[in-house]
Amino acid sequence: MARPRAFDRDQVLQHAIRVFCDKGFAAASTEELMQAMGLSRQSMYNTFGDKRQLYLQAMAEYQSTGVDDLIERLGQGPTPLQGLHDTLNSFATRALREGTAGCMGVNAICEFGQEDEEINQLTAHSAERLRRAFEQTLRCAQEQGELVPGTDLPAACDFLMATLSGMKIAGKGGASVEQLANIAGFAVRALGAKA
Repeated sequence: MARPRAFDRDQVLQHAIRVFCDKGFAAASTEELMQAMGLSRQSMYNTFGDKRQLYLQAMAEYQSTGVDDLIERLGQGPTPLQGLHDTLNSFATRALREGTAGCMGVNAICEFGQEDEEINQLTAHSAERLRRAFEQTLRCAQEQGELVPGTDLPAACDFLMATLSGMKIAGKGGASVEQLANIAGFAVRALGAKA
């Protein structure tokens, strides 16, 4: 009979996520990961597989949780555009909290580019989920008269996706929460929202 795990898998995965956010894949050593997770090499391999498998699991968890949070926040505003504004502001706080470690997704794109199919699939899936949520929010805003008629919703979604990426990079570069909040506010105004 196998001995039960003496650790919380989700909690140790969060520790691995922090290491990967800070160092990326290549620069994060197995020893650093083991130390951060509080696991022996054997426990790490038995639970997560090799370093690459751990990275893929960490990336999937990081992106799923982050996108779930953003999508949930989008629907919490009293109006669609207020929900969008609040979501971008919460993202500004999150980007500041992540600080110089940055976003695991953006870091992965910078580290791997388009060369790793599995990572591309993870990032593309998360991006598509968020894009659909943005489009739904903007469509509701348009239907409720918050956006001018004829707003190009696909282009607006592209703009919002680029805004989030830019906010992540600015946060990693040391932007203040005030600067990130200014970006968030400007982004909503730039959509052509009615005053």
